[in-house]
Order: sequence, then C-alpha cells, then structure tokens
Amino acid sequence: RKMREWVLGERLVSAKELDAIEEEETARVQEAKERAWQAYLAPILVEREELSTRLAALSHSAANGRITGLQDELGRLPQPFRRDLVRIASEAIYSTRGDRGDERARLIDWRRAQQRAGSERYASDLHSDGAGSALHVPEIEPIYAIDAANVRGFEILNAAFDAALARYPELVAFGEDLGKLGDVNQGFSGLQEKYGELRVGDTGIREATLVGQAIGMAMRGIRPIVEIQYLDYVLYALQILSDDLATLRYRSKSGQKAPVIVRTRGHRLEGIWHSGSPMAGVINLLRGIWVCVPRDMTRAAGMYNTLLRGDDPALVVEVLNGYRAREAMPSNLAEFTVPLGMPEVLRAGTDLTLVTYGACCRIALEAADLLAQYGADIEVIDVQTLLPFDRPGRIVDSLRKTARALFLDEDVPGGATAYMMQRTLDTGDGWRWLDSPPRCLAAQPHRPAYGSDGDYWSKPNREQIFEVVYEMVREADPGRFVAL
Repeated sequence: RKMREWVLGERLVSAKELDAIEEEETARVQEAKERAWQAYLAPILVEREELSTRLAALSHSAANGRITGLQDELGRLPQPFRRDLVRIASEAIYSTRGDRGDERARLIDWRRAQQRAGSERYASDLHSDGAGSALHVPEIEPIYAIDAANVRGFEILNAAFDAALARYPELVAFGEDLGKLGDVNQGFSGLQEKYGELRVGDTGIREATLVGQAIGMAMRGIRPIVEIQYLDYVLYALQILSDDLATLRYRSKSGQKAPVIVRTRGHRLEGIWHSGSPMAGVINLLRGIWVCVPRDMTRAAGMYNTLLRGDDPALVVEVLNGYRAREAMPSNLAEFTVPLGMPEVLRAGTDLTLVTYGACCRIALEAADLLAQYGADIEVIDVQTLLPFDRPGRIVDSLRKTARALFLDEDVPGGATAYMMQRTLDTGDGWRWLDSPPRCLAAQPHRPAYGSDGDYWSKPNREQIFEVVYEMVREADPGRFVAL
C-alpha cells in the first residue's frame, strides 16, 4: 500500500495504469503458482497409479476386503502426499503378511524404493559425502626424529598453524585475543606479525557474530578458523551454529557449503566460568558439524590438518590444561593427519573397556595404572571425535574381549557419557557382548567449583574411577578381587 501511495504521489503512472499492472502481475503470479503445483504433483500422481496397480494385483489375497478398502482410500485422495502412498502400501503389506506371492514381493520392493527416494529427498547431505569429505582424508601418522624436541603443547599448535597459513593462502584466523596477543594460550603467537592483520586478526567479544562472519567468508571461498576463547562461551553462538552453519549443506542439498573451523578450549582448569564441559548440548545441537575432542595438542594439530583438507564445518575443543604439558614435536607436523571417527586404544587390557576423551584420558590412564597394581587389566580408549563417533566399531571390538564397559567424561550425568553408551550399545549392538551392566561416570550436575579441591570434587578423579572399575570387575570375579 505504501509503495502504491509513493508511486502515485510521485506521479510516475496514473491510478488506472497502476491497477492494470497489479492485475497483470497478480494473474502472472497465480499462473506460476499453478504451474509449480502441477509440476510438484505430477510425479506423485504417477506413483499413485503405480501403487493402485500393485494393490489391484493383490485382489486374490485372503485380505481382499482390506485391500479393496485401501484402494478406495487411495482413489479418494484429491492431492496425495507421498507419505499417504507409503502409509497405504505399508497397511497392505501388513494385511497380507501371510502371503508369499510375487505380487506382494513387488509391492514390498515398490515401498522400499519409495523409502530410499524419500531418504534421499529429505534426509541426505547432512555432511559432505564426496571427494571433499574430511572422512576421506587418508591417515598420515606423525613421525618423530630420534632427537625430537620435547616442547610445550602450545608450541606444537603454533608451528602447525604457521605451516597451515603458509600452505593455504585462503586461510584466515580471527577471534578473541587471537591477533596481537597470539591467543591467551599462545597458539598464534607471532603469526600476526608474520602474515598480517588481514590473515590473523583480533575481534571483539561477540561469539555469535564471529560465527556469522566466518559463515559468510567460508561461503565465498575463504577458509576461516574462528576463535571462541573458551568452550563455556560457545553457548552464546549455539543458535547460529545450530540454525545456520550445521544445516547449510543439508537444507541446500550440498548446493552450498561453509567449511568453518571453530577453535575453542575447555574441560579442566580450576574455575566456574572457564572449566565447563557442556558436550551433550554441543553434540546434540550441532549435528552437521564435526566435533573433535583431542586429548593433546599433537592430536589437535593433526585434526586441523585433516579438516583443512575437507569441506565440512567443525568444532575443535582443545584441552585447556594441555598447553604447557610437554609433547614431542613431530617432524612432519605440516602433513600428518588424525582421521575423524577413529578411536585410539591408549592402553590394552582384558578386564574392562574404559571409554573417554579429552582431558579425562590422562586421568583414566592414571587410574588404569593404579588398578593394575591390584590385578585389574583395563583397556583405555580415546574416542578422539564425538561427531563422527567410532566409525569402524573399535569399542565394540574391545567389548568382545572385556565384556564390560565404563563411559567416562566431564559432562553432567546423562550427558555425553550417555551418548557414547547409546552409540556403542544400541547403534553398534555392543550390548551383545556384555556380561555386566554398563556404567557411566560423569561430573557433578553443577558448574565446577573453584580451585584444585573444587575440581577434584566436581569432576571424576583417579580414585573415583578406581573404585567404580574395581567394583565392576569384582562383581565378575569376587574371588580374584577382594572387597575394598
């Protein structure tokens, strides 16, 4: 209405001419709408005829009355949806469940084809499945010289980012304290001076718009690494990560992509606001984004190398207390890769499988060493990535040997430990190999309390792990493991 008032007020056309234009455009839009609807409906009507023919072929069935009723219902549908066709076909299959004839088999094949086509239309392309997928990046193991330097974790990351910026001219990194300071843990120390402010830059504290900025850049061919300083504050960006980034490829059926890498750090430190581990919220809201949880900076560097060779978005959660821990420097730092969805067995064992990730790996290994002194042989597995999760089924392979499982992390009870259990026991059929009920050991259902003692009582510690595992193995063999 306002536009019409402005056009008439400016005397661009007369009211009569404007009425004619509006009438013509209304008719054109209505015609286009009808053409679009008929184009959508035409193949469905063909499929309805196909289904009607297959139902007619079942007229000899003992369920003839029910089949006739379904045929009538199918014919009465004025504008059928494909779900209506599949529902009617399904009821016909149910009604003729004792029939083993060819006609019923052909109906089953028809419905199977419809289900496949529906899955392709409505449930495909959550991730890249082409040559650009990070899942297709071949594994290149780190190589260590005999005299490999034993450096702090942040130095490994710094060298890895330096090599990546040199290799990929389209790579940029930006975020909170990233540029001049080199990030709060020095992973980008000195790189702004070397590559300039346009490639390594600082931003304000604005998590949501940082991600939005990265999405726009990635859709135009730039490869951004966007820094959100702590995992706790990824929560401020969850809406845009979930609604916009995680769904982009899916809702455009791979017509668009935004290979954004969100870099953050989390898990154990010693404080309320910088030591959270809200992994269940992350993994369940960000389907469509890979979620990497490296246990150290060497693994993190390898994951960045992998992701930069792929074209899907990812979130990498570095271990907050690992930047000053010592690690050997790989000699092929710029080339080695860590495959996504491939757990690593950190310690072999036969009595129980302990599944974990991130900062809990070190504590799990400490507990396993202590348990070994009391006769318990524990297998420790680092899942490495939560999305994707254990693609080859290595955890189930471990359960075939140990028949017992404990899932460990720092999320709240019922969080990512429950997710790992479900993926292993339900999706992976791991329940078949269990001789005892599986257990989960998570953090307390509150923010971590302040200080070293607050950390100890807020999150799983060595002694907790020892006692839970000991109880589980003692239940299986009380003669071998006496009561504590």
